[in-house]
Amino acid sequence: MLQTVYRLMIELTNGRWTSAILKRFAQSRISRFVVPSFARIYQLNQTEMEKGLHEFPTLHALFVRNLKKGARTIDKSDDAVVSPVDAVLEDVGPIKENSEIIVKGKTYSIEEMLGDRNVLPKYLNGTYVILYLSPSHYHRIHSPVNGTVTNQWTLGSKSYPVNKWGLKYGVRTLAKNYRVITEVNTEFGHVAIVKVGAMFVNSIETVHEGSNLVKGGEIAYFTFGSTVVLLFEKNTFELDSNLKTPQEMKVGEKLGILSKKSSGA
Repeated sequence: MLQTVYRLMIELTNGRWTSAILKRFAQSRISRFVVPSFARIYQLNQTEMEKGLHEFPTLHALFVRNLKKGARTIDKSDDAVVSPVDAVLEDVGPIKENSEIIVKGKTYSIEEMLGDRNVLPKYLNGTYVILYLSPSHYHRIHSPVNGTVTNQWTLGSKSYPVNKWGLKYGVRTLAKNYRVITEVNTEFGHVAIVKVGAMFVNSIETVHEGSNLVKGGEIAYFTFGSTVVLLFEKNTFELDSNLKTPQEMKVGEKLGILSKKSSGA
């Protein structure tokens, strides 16, 4: 019953018109009046913001805020994979041979998530990492690795919630939501950075120029809470032993290490 009610509520409130209204409000000058209350309710860390609350002309501007220089430290180790976002490390696990992953007790298809059968094979038997951003988090996305962008594409239309309730009761949220996928080639193998849109506002803006990515460099931003899924090739990624799920992460903190595939992998 709960599952049915949840899905019905989301379907009724996540249409094109409701999304457009919320987006228009967040970008309007009127929304500046809710900036202080939003910051208070979500307990935003104002000391690390580049600007004071009174300097944000809209709620949208607060969502995509920049941080002061040096607010985040990037692990520069050659083999380190760092968190691309401030987020909760929600889940880490294996990608099965049939492309399935199990998240919060639900089965998702990496094939459906990527939407490209030509890209899929390299990630079978690999590893996935899921990072969830709430509305309170810093919303800019940084590269988790050094590498070269080999492909980037966009899929999906609606954006259902991607919090723990959305993952549990939603309908294929990670593989159905609006998403921008960036595939990066590193010296250790390929990494897919799947940026998944959140409820109401389908907005993922890419900002990197050229094809070369530097670890910790900004590559995109969300305009509301959302999720980043990282996909790694087989035998190339090992999670840091000190991490557990769920766990708060900051941009630049070490998620794990990369290693080169053996010739028999």
